[in-house]
Amino acid sequence: MIFGARRDVRVMGRGPEWMRSRSSAPVELHTDRPHAARVYDYLLGGKTNYAADREAARRTLQSLPNAALVARQNRAFMHRAARYLAEAAGVRQFLDIGTGIPTQPNLHEVVQAVAPRSRIVYADNDPIVLTHSRALHTSHPAGRTAYVHGDLCQPEDILGNPELTRTLDLDQPVALTLVAVLHWLPKECDPYEIVARLLDALPSGSFLALTHATNDFERKALEQIAEDFQRTGSTVNTRSKAEIAEFFTGLELVEPGIEVVHRWRPDAGDIEAESLSPTDVPLYGAVARKG
Repeated sequence: MIFGARRDVRVMGRGPEWMRSRSSAPVELHTDRPHAARVYDYLLGGKTNYAADREAARRTLQSLPNAALVARQNRAFMHRAARYLAEAAGVRQFLDIGTGIPTQPNLHEVVQAVAPRSRIVYADNDPIVLTHSRALHTSHPAGRTAYVHGDLCQPEDILGNPELTRTLDLDQPVALTLVAVLHWLPKECDPYEIVARLLDALPSGSFLALTHATNDFERKALEQIAEDFQRTGSTVNTRSKAEIAEFFTGLELVEPGIEVVHRWRPDAGDIEAESLSPTDVPLYGAVARKG
């Protein structure tokens, strides 16, 4: 869980579970077994988790004592990036893909505190996330939030979703946020192509903000983590700083460029971030503008 909640970015097929997530019928939450998004919620101090999730989190912490710290710093990056985009960059539209279970404050709460009229679309394909998001994503009355059930490996389906096009004006700048999601993509999905296709649909003046697990340090430990996730059916693709930089080809990076997340524009007085070394959090983060 040190890389954020596992993002089920592939559409689940056309079986009963998928149909339940698209209808008004209840979604089976499977509270008797751990769910990655709820484990992440627990690590963040959230309340949307159950006994099985908490036990899985405790096992993770035994193997990786800094797991909760990594989760917090990843989340803190999202908050700082969102504030920068709303305050300094003046962005009023956001598309967050791979949102996970809402944990306050969520992206829309951060940006609408700056600009209440902001519009935010969340996208994920996990029916459990869908259920919680519908209940917890409440917009400021001056703005709007929406939730799109979609597959990151099929970005055009997200971009063309009627709920998205009713909420966002794709002729105006949009901040695309991909926080701790790209490293979960299965190997048959090309993350560089996917990001390029999403950005191609957005106009000049739009932004890309992302975090991504890196193998630049603690390589052996990260390889073990990847093997552990592989046994559960999940793929973790860590990348070097140079490989992560490829996502920003043709974009103008915002200072300080690509940094470990706790060193990207840290808040003054953030004692935890100030105490960390560059290798304590194996995640890079960056924000960049499309010219």
